[in-house]
Amino acid sequence: MKPEIAHYLWQLLWQEYSNRVSYARTYQQMITDGGGTIANDHIALRSLRLDIDNGPQGKVNLGIEYLDAIAHFLGYTAAGEYFFPDTHLYARHYRHPQQEEWDLPKLFISELIVEELPQTTQELIQETVSSFTPTQLPHTENAIAPDIAQQLQPIFTRPWQPPRHSVVEQVNKVTQYGAWVLLHGYAVNHFTGYVNRQQTPQYPDIEATASGLANLGIPMKAKIEGSVSVGLRQTATHAVKEMVTVLDDATGKEIQIPWTYAYYEIAQRYMVKNQAGKEELFDAFLGRSAQQLFEMTRLSPS
Repeated sequence: MKPEIAHYLWQLLWQEYSNRVSYARTYQQMITDGGGTIANDHIALRSLRLDIDNGPQGKVNLGIEYLDAIAHFLGYTAAGEYFFPDTHLYARHYRHPQQEEWDLPKLFISELIVEELPQTTQELIQETVSSFTPTQLPHTENAIAPDIAQQLQPIFTRPWQPPRHSVVEQVNKVTQYGAWVLLHGYAVNHFTGYVNRQQTPQYPDIEATASGLANLGIPMKAKIEGSVSVGLRQTATHAVKEMVTVLDDATGKEIQIPWTYAYYEIAQRYMVKNQAGKEELFDAFLGRSAQQLFEMTRLSPS
């Protein structure tokens, strides 16, 4: 049942994400209009490596440790890790043993190492997430996969109260990633169109796909990261901006401010030689490319 639950869950999250990120819908329409098919290479999630006291449940870590339990519940296992010391980030990617059979995306889960930030920033983050409310993993006995997926969907939201406006601004000066997580929590950071599966002569590669999106008016990243020789090339749209909820510092009431949410990524994978010297499709990620894509949610001046 695990791969079936994952299949339904990712469908639910795609619907929510694509409603918020119009660029993803444009990509989908562009490929299907060209007679192609849509597949998702991976889903990216963000988190905070930070322990908080969660009452009777004791200490809870809000980083990869929290999302790892959900990944394992769905049958995923860790397959690689990545370090980004300059931005105090760490990441793992996960794959499902029945990935091909169920057409399941990989997961790329990152976390901000909060204890490496300035003390004041740590305190602001800690204060904001102290209202964290976990979503319990559902029981699977006598349940059906679509119902379990619906019970899991609330995990991928912000599980604490809205941050104060000044906190978002102050944290953003130190780490735009941290400010993003305070606002969006565990919401999907991006889905990824898998160029290899498009199967349309109109968009045979990542260059043609990126150009096609740009021709439709989609703002695209200036360059394609990675290379054929290392097995992966990626690029992305700009992040969409939406109104988010914060608390007014003077009144404590909820107000709306504009902030970046998510972008849509496209990726093409290539054959590389493994340690045994045999050709195989590269199935992992590139640290440098991921670092460049983390920056796509940096808030640009209005």
